[in-house]
Amino acid sequence: MRNNNIIRSIAVYAILALILWGLWQLIFGSPGAEEITYTQFKEFVKQDKVATVEIGESEISGAFKDGKEFRLTFKTGEDPNLVALLEEHQVDYRFAPPPSNWLSMVLIYGLPILLIVGFWYFLYRQTQAGGNQAFSFGKSRARLFLDERPRVTFSDVAGVDEVKEELQEEIEFLRNPKKFQQLGAKIPKGVLLVGPPGCGKTLLARAVAGEAGVPFFSVSGSEFVEMFVGVGASRVRDLFSQAKKYAPCIIFIDEIDAVGRLRGAGLGGGHDEREQTLNQLLVEMDGFDPNIGVIVIAATNRPDILDPALLRPGRFDRRVVVDYPDVNGREAILRVHARNKPLENPEDLKIVAQRTPGFTGADLENVLNEAALLAARFGKKKIGLAEIDEAIERVIAGPQKKSRIVSDKEKEIIAVHETGHALVSKFLPGSDPVHRISIISRGMALGYTIQLPTEDRHLRTKEELLNQISYTLGGRVAEEEILGEITTGAQNDFQKATDIARKMVTEWGMSEKIGPLSFSNKEELVFLGRDLTRERIFSEAVAYEIDQEIKNIINSCYERAREIIRNNKDKLRAIAQVLKQKEVLEGSELDNLLKEETETVAV
Repeated sequence: MRNNNIIRSIAVYAILALILWGLWQLIFGSPGAEEITYTQFKEFVKQDKVATVEIGESEISGAFKDGKEFRLTFKTGEDPNLVALLEEHQVDYRFAPPPSNWLSMVLIYGLPILLIVGFWYFLYRQTQAGGNQAFSFGKSRARLFLDERPRVTFSDVAGVDEVKEELQEEIEFLRNPKKFQQLGAKIPKGVLLVGPPGCGKTLLARAVAGEAGVPFFSVSGSEFVEMFVGVGASRVRDLFSQAKKYAPCIIFIDEIDAVGRLRGAGLGGGHDEREQTLNQLLVEMDGFDPNIGVIVIAATNRPDILDPALLRPGRFDRRVVVDYPDVNGREAILRVHARNKPLENPEDLKIVAQRTPGFTGADLENVLNEAALLAARFGKKKIGLAEIDEAIERVIAGPQKKSRIVSDKEKEIIAVHETGHALVSKFLPGSDPVHRISIISRGMALGYTIQLPTEDRHLRTKEELLNQISYTLGGRVAEEEILGEITTGAQNDFQKATDIARKMVTEWGMSEKIGPLSFSNKEELVFLGRDLTRERIFSEAVAYEIDQEIKNIINSCYERAREIIRNNKDKLRAIAQVLKQKEVLEGSELDNLLKEETETVAV
């Protein structure tokens, strides 16, 4: 079939080339005629070498007595003695008739039209032959999995046991719908999976299809919307029309926020193409024509911008939250991704789970993959904890930049800065323990200090937040107290500290002066930028008080860190020197150094 398409393409190109060559010949004449000057022409006539001549308005053509043709540019009236010269040497001549106007009109206007029509016909034939169906804009782009449906099952999904229980009813209905229908029960028509990116929403949808053993339509929300009006609505109709033929089945719409955003927020108003697509989706999910046996599963990480009509019962009846996994969930996810990876000690995964708070399933998969790549780079047969630990830091901060040249002075500044973070954390009660300090560059960071919490936290107290701000500002305080100068290295620290303080005042009601009030406005224009459209819902006087409270929190935490650094200057200098030499200090090494310095001072 492919060879036939190639032969057809070559034939079409050859025909087009012949047509263009013929038109060139028609317009510009035969390329075989010899071009001569008028002086040469007169000489040939006088030498009796010319047999025939045809005189036109702007050209003379003819033939020599030996049969060769010639032509030259000539305007009638330039030489009134030409005819006499031809008669004198008995040359057979005639005057060419003027060209007809219809031929010139055809060449001027018909040729471009002919070429355009031919090009579009050729393009249409090519797309149809290639199977692209380029002109079938209204057809659904959903991918259907039947015999080759995803073989993912719930055994491949870990860390979301409660979510799997919620989805088990959908599977039971697809397997045995009569069990529910006999009791008058109606299965939810839609399930909305909500959660941060990388937590396994798409994987869960594939697992539901694999467990149920039914046809599975997969489509992205962005594939509905096109620049052509009405295409999105047509694709929605076509998708549900196909799904009814394969019922019972599952339609999975990934990133549904691309098509399900709140109506009325776009610049196009009610005639916006995206809104027409959403309207059609609403009708198909719960309209006059019921879709028996068609379950819609959608995923998004922005449920706050979805249209309320999409979330009501009868469309997306259930909203299932797929959140960050806890320590047990992370361990289970690591064991799933470690099935085909040889580990030196499988029990190390429990330690890895404790060292990766806040990691998603995608992050953990990436950690083990990076660890496998590192082990292969070092020529090892099995993956060890050292490779996994290095992979964690690569995911957090990026790969090491050992080639970056850092002067001794800058290395000393970085060592003092990072030691300042660590010391403040060690002497603040309730702070997370320090896991590692490093002055080796990673990504954009010249150095870093890693804290690891002893347990997963879902709530943060005011004291813990103040400790976090003080810890963040410890690097700048150390520069100021130990080196007597400040650098630009604390830029990111200030951003983090200010962000925490602002949320304490405006969102979490942790300011005694402002009180338990929230000034965070969630009503945003979803089509425009979040920062561009945030509406201020408080007065200028309140804004001034908020700024003052944020400043007071930052200043008090700064002074708290300053007091710790001033009371432990000798320890900081000693630890910074060791860090400068070794470049990396583990948490246990930091504890030993602090213990040695304390004993030295006591003696």
